[in-house]
Amino acid sequence: MKKFILALIIGFLIPSSAFADGEMDKDACTYKGIPLQGRVQIVDSFADFSVQIVDSFPDIKVIKVDSFPDSCGKWQFVDSFPDFKIQIVDSFSDVKVQYVDSFPGTK
Repeated sequence: MKKFILALIIGFLIPSSAFADGEMDKDACTYKGIPLQGRVQIVDSFADFSVQIVDSFPDIKVIKVDSFPDSCGKWQFVDSFPDFKIQIVDSFSDVKVQYVDSFPGTK
């Protein structure tokens, strides 16, 4: 009984993101070591990670740019020579993205 209560207390004290694989680093703005900025290609298979487009509670807020995708959350969508590839999914995504017009990033 004591172990159960201790586990229950620890479960409330540790944020749920700590139980994830730890692949998303919001402070460094990376996922699996990939910087979440730059040239992005949308693919149907062999993506670096999957993305779900959401309206609230995103992992990262993204602004679409035509040039200079040089900071966290600035993505330039391209057809070739991407920095990383994503697959858009409806559920069970690796990263949740909200498109914004200003203030991109993870914070």
